[in-house]
Amino acid sequence: MEKPPQLQIYNTMTKQKEIFVPKVPGKVSMYVCGVTAYDLSHIGHARAYVAFDVLHRYLKYLGYDVTYVRNFTDVDDKIIRRANELKEDPISLSSRYCKEFLDDMTDLQCSPPTHEPRVSDHMNQIIDMISKIIDNGCAYDVNGDVFFSVDKSPNYGCLSGRQLSDNRAGERVDIDTRKRNPADFALWKSAKPDEPFWNSPWGDGRPGWHIECSAMSAHYLGQSFDIHGGGMDLIFPHHENEIAQSHAACAESKVSYWMHNGFVNANNEKMSKSLGNFFTIRQITSLYHPFALRIFLMRTHYRSPVNYSNKDLEIASQRLFYMYKTLHDCEVALSPFREASLEVKIPAGVQELIKKFRSKIETSMSDDLHTNTAVDDFLEPLKSINSNLSKFKKQQQKPMIRALTILEKEVKDVMSILGLLSSSSVSEVLQQLKDKALSRSGLTEEQVMQSIAERTVARQNKDYATSDKIREELEAVGLSLLDEPSGTTWIPKSNTE
Repeated sequence: MEKPPQLQIYNTMTKQKEIFVPKVPGKVSMYVCGVTAYDLSHIGHARAYVAFDVLHRYLKYLGYDVTYVRNFTDVDDKIIRRANELKEDPISLSSRYCKEFLDDMTDLQCSPPTHEPRVSDHMNQIIDMISKIIDNGCAYDVNGDVFFSVDKSPNYGCLSGRQLSDNRAGERVDIDTRKRNPADFALWKSAKPDEPFWNSPWGDGRPGWHIECSAMSAHYLGQSFDIHGGGMDLIFPHHENEIAQSHAACAESKVSYWMHNGFVNANNEKMSKSLGNFFTIRQITSLYHPFALRIFLMRTHYRSPVNYSNKDLEIASQRLFYMYKTLHDCEVALSPFREASLEVKIPAGVQELIKKFRSKIETSMSDDLHTNTAVDDFLEPLKSINSNLSKFKKQQQKPMIRALTILEKEVKDVMSILGLLSSSSVSEVLQQLKDKALSRSGLTEEQVMQSIAERTVARQNKDYATSDKIREELEAVGLSLLDEPSGTTWIPKSNTE
């Protein structure tokens, strides 16, 4: 195989695509802002972490040794409010939702990061960084509250393009008259009743939101690292404030590439908890296979907005079924020949198809992770497998066995790059897809088999109107019938769109 094209990624800081060159040859350091753990994660979270999981996987495919850090915010206003409502310890509540988040990530086949730090475990690093910022004259203490002074940050706004004059006082939070500049933000908040607190040089309290990522990224990756990622909603103020405070603590602080994923929209409006128009990951995966959600998200380029729709989730599910049904049929056909010695050349046409397929995948992925194109590129090798399977049933020749074997391996290898290859068996995934299809249809397996039996009787009686009606009713709820010599079976409604 030829060497993949050089990876290019869009840098939010420079507003252009750039060739990726890591600070240390062969190694990549990457930090992605994690969830605030106070509730079940929603599809917007899935969007971000699938996108950066794809990046993580592709960097490893390119041969890089990747140190991937994704944090948990387990100390925050939202967590405290929810814990007080439930009369639960805030750290206990956030720990519970951290676990729920990790379960969702496992379902979505997101590889575990190298480090998953929690704010509550890194108070020493946070307090140390705040102390440095104060010592460098860029923050001030007001009765136990420490504020960052944006006037001391000459490049403030370099990421978002916003000017300080754009920030209207009180737009995001209540005006605090103790601030020297209304845009100044909290690094440390003094303790309040019914809130967790830690001891600090400025009194008991807890960190502001922005400082945690600066402290933890510096702790695990150093002051200067390769990639910092998150959703577009974090560009301002979170990432802007990170840049300002990190540089104030250490002048050498620098992130080479800032990457941001687009929103998930519902009816072309940003999906969010505050608007009440969001779906949790669990709500979706109760009806669709987690890989179907993954494909749905990957069929839009990571920087573009995704508009949520059941129709597009259905298409993604159909695509997933087609992949796994093709692999299953291939496995069944090849099972008697797995141990056979096949000292034959790969047929030229298949060899060319594989070379072209891998080249297209690498070209798409190296061009700022165009997973939308990569997912569609699967169709050609899958069609080739099905075409060869049709011929194979008539004539089992060694070159054909070799062709199917190498096509199967190639498809699985690329599925792994995109996080679509399950640790479960192919047949288990197919059964999971059938179970999800039944959930969506509102029918049980027994009810479907009863309909099939009634249709069989109707066909025997040449009552084709009834037979067609039963087929159409099942099609309407997403179930397709297959009439085979051995009898009629059902599968989730499937096509290759």
